Amino acid sequence: MLGTVATVSVAEELTVYTAVEAEDLKKYAKNFNEDYPDIKINWVRDSTGIITAKLLAEKNNPQADVVWGLAATSLMLLKEEGMLEGYSPVGVEKLDSKFRDADNPTTWTGMDAWVASVCFNTVEAEKAGLPMPTSWKDLTKPVYKNQVIMPNPNSSGTGFLDVSSWLQLFGEEEGWKYMDALHENIARYTHSGSKPCKLAAAGEIPIGISFAFRGAKSKAKGAPLEIIVPSEGVGWDMEATAIIKGTKKLEAAKKLVDWSVTRKANEMYNEGYAVVAYPGVAKPVKYFPENIADAMIDNDFGWAASNRKRILAEWQKRYDSKSEAK
Repeated sequence: MLGTVATVSVAEELTVYTAVEAEDLKKYAKNFNEDYPDIKINWVRDSTGIITAKLLAEKNNPQADVVWGLAATSLMLLKEEGMLEGYSPVGVEKLDSKFRDADNPTTWTGMDAWVASVCFNTVEAEKAGLPMPTSWKDLTKPVYKNQVIMPNPNSSGTGFLDVSSWLQLFGEEEGWKYMDALHENIARYTHSGSKPCKLAAAGEIPIGISFAFRGAKSKAKGAPLEIIVPSEGVGWDMEATAIIKGTKKLEAAKKLVDWSVTRKANEMYNEGYAVVAYPGVAKPVKYFPENIADAMIDNDFGWAASNRKRILAEWQKRYDSKSEAK
């Protein structure tokens, strides 16, 4: 009897940090466990900025084994800090080259792209007499005073891709001038990238600066939204995956990262994201703006990662007075 008990296998547990939308985590674990039932995922989930700050704070005493679903710009920052394990997952060469670290071995691999957009509640806008904006600069017009919500870039990866893309699109001097003008119309800054769109979908604000995936999801549930792709172009980032250096569960971590780049995993990502890392997988996502891929800017991820700390400090100094309480 004792011998029988001793041979019972215990599932290996991985602590996985993520910024993936909370409602998708069960699906991610379920699909992974279909192929690896003996590895249990313990999720630690929060918005991008908070997860990034947590990882940096734990640099000398890492608590995570794997990061699965965090902005590539955040992982590039962790790479600069020497916090990522060099590991090229099985099949990584099949991914679009834009979706993987150029080093060999790789330290991070991309999953999908999330893209900035504006969620516009047509019912609430009509009540308020608001025209539909077509550009980022439209949102600085006086008619939109207190009618716009956007994410705080210190806590939200969506907020950071907005800010870093505006600085690239308009140049640094004009980019900050643009944000000064936009700030006049902001009702408040949220600590979540999806929340502005959720609030617009619920009719609590006419305009939410968010990302297209969230807008498409809300519209599919019947929200009276138009998902606007501003004419100047839109920022974007990749959700990406990496192993944290120093994990005591390296073999299990490798299995998860191997699985994360498979066709099966990318088909799962495509259920919500129209742009994924594995070529030939992506199918149109209902209500996702058809022209959005053409509007994605040539994002300099290296510049964004290297200047992240400076950009966030400047933003905080200028605009944090309108942020929600944490």
